[in-house]
Amino acid sequence: MRVTWDQVFAWRLRRQYVESRADDGAVEVARRLCGVQSQVTSAAELAVALRSMKPDSSALVRSLDDGTLMKTWAMRGTLHTLTPDLAAACLALIGSARTWEKPSWQKNFGASPTEVAALSEVVARVLDGVVLSRAELVDAVVSEPGFHRLGAELRSGWGALLKPLAWQGVLCHGPARGAKVTFTSPAHLVRDWKGLPDPDAAAPLAIIGYLGAYGPATPEAFDAWLSRGSLRKATVRRWFAESEDRLGEVEVEGRRGFLPTEHLDDLAATRPATSVHLLGAFDQYVLGPGTGDGVLLPGDHRAKVSRTAGWISPIVVAGGRIVGTWELADDAIEIAMFDGAPLPKRELDAAIERVALVTGREMLTARAV
Repeated sequence: MRVTWDQVFAWRLRRQYVESRADDGAVEVARRLCGVQSQVTSAAELAVALRSMKPDSSALVRSLDDGTLMKTWAMRGTLHTLTPDLAAACLALIGSARTWEKPSWQKNFGASPTEVAALSEVVARVLDGVVLSRAELVDAVVSEPGFHRLGAELRSGWGALLKPLAWQGVLCHGPARGAKVTFTSPAHLVRDWKGLPDPDAAAPLAIIGYLGAYGPATPEAFDAWLSRGSLRKATVRRWFAESEDRLGEVEVEGRRGFLPTEHLDDLAATRPATSVHLLGAFDQYVLGPGTGDGVLLPGDHRAKVSRTAGWISPIVVAGGRIVGTWELADDAIEIAMFDGAPLPKRELDAAIERVALVTGREMLTARAV
């Protein structure tokens, strides 16, 4: 099947609830997007609100508190909010890469595979049936013989030593205590938590979920999104091959990728979009395919979106393509277009009204910078 990029982008806008809207809010959005990047909670809340029929700035946090969603270090080692079933599937695949056993990881973070295994056992015991702040968790761990020297790294906000534990399903984030982060076990947070499945059994759910939002895409794009290419290429290709009865190959202007067969007819019938959307920082629309996708985000403008210290700028999307960035300044939206071309006024006004609605402002104006 052959389609154009304009068709693909229009299809993604609908599938990701950018052009359409989700009826059931945070859980539905997190499931469709295969997780919401949650390094910055306010950005995650904005991503959900912009995609919801009834925007609610606290919907994501409420779903985390009641265990219908879980927040943990997942894709690419960053914090994501996911439905429990997708979290289990994605963690199983990420954990199968065993990145903490590689010499480079040990050199950077100062813990051997044996120490990580022992740390996993201690943390599992400490978090059994309770929710602890980072300080409480670290104090309990370093009081154990042999763990005192890891205290500084465990207290780091980057959570490098805790990520392998998250990838093995030992811990996840618990309900926040004001500004304090907490941790607990997935079994304590999520009702009927079944643990992590075997990676081969988990792969179809993660692959179909990813392609259902960001396809057509290759096994390499899936692995870049999931683990920054940490998994064995042969293994990822095998997972795709084992799901071949549910996948169809699509050619998009010379690039080949896979899409779930259930979406092939819909993509083929999709017409290019003319809408304009303002999406927030760390939005999945760009993180799913990756900022290195030069068709979605022109390479000479990539640094304006993917900035220093891992910051991903709010983006202006026109016709499904990323054409600029924006910032909220008091009662104005400051828009920086990549090429200086004007946006269609009616579509831009609609996008600004949407941001005003979900951020609780009576009115916003646009200002070019």
